[in-house]
Amino acid sequence: MIRYVDCNARPNGDGSKERPFNRINMAAAVAMAGDEVLVAPGIYREEVNPIYAGKEKQPIIYRSIEPLKAVITGAEIIKGWEQYEGDTWKVTIPNSFFGAYNPYTTIVWGDWLSQNVPCHTGEVFLNGKSLYEKELLEKVLNPTFYEESWDRDFTKHTWYTCQAENKEETVIYANFQGKNPNEELVEINVRPHCFYPAMEHVNYITLDGFTVTKAATQWAPPTALQDGMIGPHWSKGWVIENCEISHSKCCGISLGKYKQQNNDNKWSHYKYKDGAQTQRDCSLIAQLDGWSKETIGSHIVRNCEIHDCGQTGIVGNLGCVFSVIENNHIHHINNKRNLAGAEIGGIKFHAAIDVIIRNNRFHDCTRGIWLDWQTQGTRVSKNLFYDNCLSRDYLLHKESKDGLGLGEDLWIEIAHGPCLVDNNIFLSERSIKLPTQGVAFVHNLFGGAITAVGRGVKNGSVNFDSTRYTPIHLPHRTEITGFMSILHGDVRFYNNVFVQQKVRQGMIDICEEEKNGEWDDGNLEVGTLSYSGYMTEDVWKSYFEGYCGEGSEDTRDKYYMPLPVWTGGNVYFNGAKPCDIEEDYTIDNEHEVTLELKEENGRFTVVSDLFNYLPEAKIICSDTLGMAFEPEERFENPDGSDIIFDTDFYGNKRPETPVAGPFCS
Repeated sequence: MIRYVDCNARPNGDGSKERPFNRINMAAAVAMAGDEVLVAPGIYREEVNPIYAGKEKQPIIYRSIEPLKAVITGAEIIKGWEQYEGDTWKVTIPNSFFGAYNPYTTIVWGDWLSQNVPCHTGEVFLNGKSLYEKELLEKVLNPTFYEESWDRDFTKHTWYTCQAENKEETVIYANFQGKNPNEELVEINVRPHCFYPAMEHVNYITLDGFTVTKAATQWAPPTALQDGMIGPHWSKGWVIENCEISHSKCCGISLGKYKQQNNDNKWSHYKYKDGAQTQRDCSLIAQLDGWSKETIGSHIVRNCEIHDCGQTGIVGNLGCVFSVIENNHIHHINNKRNLAGAEIGGIKFHAAIDVIIRNNRFHDCTRGIWLDWQTQGTRVSKNLFYDNCLSRDYLLHKESKDGLGLGEDLWIEIAHGPCLVDNNIFLSERSIKLPTQGVAFVHNLFGGAITAVGRGVKNGSVNFDSTRYTPIHLPHRTEITGFMSILHGDVRFYNNVFVQQKVRQGMIDICEEEKNGEWDDGNLEVGTLSYSGYMTEDVWKSYFEGYCGEGSEDTRDKYYMPLPVWTGGNVYFNGAKPCDIEEDYTIDNEHEVTLELKEENGRFTVVSDLFNYLPEAKIICSDTLGMAFEPEERFENPDGSDIIFDTDFYGNKRPETPVAGPFCS
């Protein structure tokens, strides 16, 4: 059945083409499996709460009739501003206006949030752009540039909120820098979501072609209910496609966790158990509550533009399993730098079991992708990354990294794999942060460094052991089979190209302070050199030949030493450096190559002369890569079939004797 929605229709519609509903939520209250909801262009200021689930072959489809012309927004227009002092204006709003949720009394809060100055879930927007909240009215009246923002020039546009003395009104002061707010479009976000079911297990929903914007979302750590402007809320089989998603206070899309009773933000509430422990508990409780391949995940997010969100473009713990994230453009995430802590990135996933992230473009994010814990069966393939590492020169001061680190294109943290990273282009100064194991890098182009190798697996204690033990799962399933610490190593590098690019002096100065850190090593040298000192497979296996028995010189240290590293077919330019056990590699000291990214008609091209100097290599496949050590799972497709790396970044077929890197030639 087709149901029609038009915001300009009369309020007593029945959803027919002749008498459409005037709210999407009216259709969401009655749409059943197999129905299609067609939404006319217009602005829909509402929170859509789908009631009924679709079926695998009969999803409920919500479609914008004209792509991106139906706008679902969590914001309301605010008029009646009074000039307070200079460029600062004031508005007073009855608290009844907000109903049960007032973003201007609700503080952004939760586990792993590192906020020196509290802020609210609300935002003030001037002509679609969000202002900067201040904790004191004086800082609104006399604003200064906020040097940590990636958009410093706009940071004098500020606002402050408080409750009126009668406690029944919200007062907002805003400095519009010479603009009259009554003559401009000024909005405040008032709703926590835009398209999000209140109930769990509202399965098989498709959202197609909408603009979704300006929700007052809450911080979304892995130990809490993870909500976003859009989200399936612990269900299966959603498709979010062809949408523009922007200006969420915290997260744009959440594929994440449900609210666990007595274990929601437990670290912040209870305080006596470390967050790593409560995070382990989350996975086990979810398993007891029915988390499985049959009930949760298998979502698709494709062909979306996701930008200007405060925490993440897409977030998900546990609920993201078996999903596909493809052909998206994710950019300008956490650029305001008004939120700090962990859980920040263009994508931030925990438990990305059999998740495929492919053909996306990530740029101008404080971090491109962060895969944290339980990254097993994950594949990051054919993505383009650039400008994800303090890309503005004015950010190159020590304070700019506090609470967030320096940023990188891809961070994989304390997981056991297998995680496959193939045919990507990494152009930021720091390509990969790698305090983990069980990863294979195949046919990538690295223009930046690999950092944090052998580090970042403890949890910050000084006098006691704080090793983090993370879950291991059955291959291609959610069931947990055990827990283990990270031994490091168990990494493969095949047919990659490494190009040392010029590094900005400010970045060098910052990284100098990181060299002896537990969480980072400050490395800016491109190549596999961070794995110098690791063993080859043959040397590692020699420690296990024979059994000497209890009390002999043979110790159990061999079970806890770093795992081996495999290499082959890698090529190094401009002084990029291999590790000391590198095999079958090429160092080109003769040619000084350049890398330049160019765009033409929406297609990006890496312009470089390095392609003239690439030697022939061998085709790599699943058999080459073997299995990740802890889960004893092969580097293979989610259905268990072999992978043959015979296509390049663009999907072109490689010849029988390919060259290194992400392109055929």
